[in-house]
Amino acid sequence: MTLKTISSGTVHRVPTDVRSILQSNTTILELWNKLTPLARNEWICWITIVKKKETRAEHIVRMQTELQKGKRRPCCWPGCPHRRPQAQKWFGKKK
Repeated sequence: MTLKTISSGTVHRVPTDVRSILQSNTTILELWNKLTPLARNEWICWITIVKKKETRAEHIVRMQTELQKGKRRPCCWPGCPHRRPQAQKWFGKKK
């Protein structure tokens, strides 16, 4: 078995569930590795910031679909609040 290089984001590392998808699908892996580190970071944050497992699974499926369509970043996403302080306003403070 050949080891496959999986590029990471600028702030976030690729989580295990996303890593397994990338390792199992060479087309998605190739598209993923062609993204900029900032774009990969946005996908990782968009997937991991949700609370429910079901939503996270939906985001992973949508990431694959959107990458295949040529999308480079998640649609309608204000940006990673961990990297861009001005994006934090969209996530609000928890009560």
